[in-house]
Amino acid sequence: MSGLKIAYSGIEGAFAHIVARRLFPEEGFFSYKSFRKTYEAVESGECDMAVLPIENSYSGEVNDVMDMLFDGKLYVNALYGLPVVQNLLGVRGSRIQDIKKVISQPKALEQCDEYIRSKGFEALQATNTAVAAKQVAQMEDMSVAAIASIETAAIYGLKVLDEQINERDDNTTRFVIMSRDKGCVDIPGQEKSFITVFTVDNVAGALLVPLQIIADYGYNMKVLHSRPLKRYKWQYYFYVEIEGDVTSEMGQKMMSELESACSFAKALGPHYGE
Repeated sequence: MSGLKIAYSGIEGAFAHIVARRLFPEEGFFSYKSFRKTYEAVESGECDMAVLPIENSYSGEVNDVMDMLFDGKLYVNALYGLPVVQNLLGVRGSRIQDIKKVISQPKALEQCDEYIRSKGFEALQATNTAVAAKQVAQMEDMSVAAIASIETAAIYGLKVLDEQINERDDNTTRFVIMSRDKGCVDIPGQEKSFITVFTVDNVAGALLVPLQIIADYGYNMKVLHSRPLKRYKWQYYFYVEIEGDVTSEMGQKMMSELESACSFAKALGPHYGE
């Protein structure tokens, strides 16, 4: 691939930007202020790929992104798991004992809550970790630190005051890489999987039917989530990640049965990754 335009949420140094650089090191990167704007940039043809977070192992799914997968037209081409290591970043010359306030994205603050409380820091919110780092760099205040990645520290010229301050060392955020077409990303060594989203009638046993169809075809469900349908009160859609190739003959037959059994069903394309 060459000359692709990769959209990501946040600013330079955000985790989505880090993932974009790792997967597409030779391509062009374009930042957007929100998940919605990032998604729409690809839907409209302004960019070719979107990189957005879908789930964190510590704080759960990213609901807005999951809802866009259900409502939108883009296909998922890859899932990429980024180990999230949060660090305390200050301006040059600062020390841990100087810090009174920390700035970061709400989920990052949550992931480091035990550390923050143990140090007696006041926690302030920013839209994402990279914005927090940029703010600290611009403030040049030795009493204020950001919580962000080491890559972000390098981008904004900050000093790493303390490393790996998140409570769990298995903290991972998964990102979806989306495009207008199927099968645009090939990750060597990764197995194919796919995501399907569907709705069922609100009657007893309705959910069992699509789950049984998936099982009857021998597919393994890795993830199952339910999310409210915002346009219908007390109704839900289901998000399922399944191991296997949906483009195979068996995969196509299974999807045909799902579409018949559900009030709505679609596959978001085959993808590589976790």
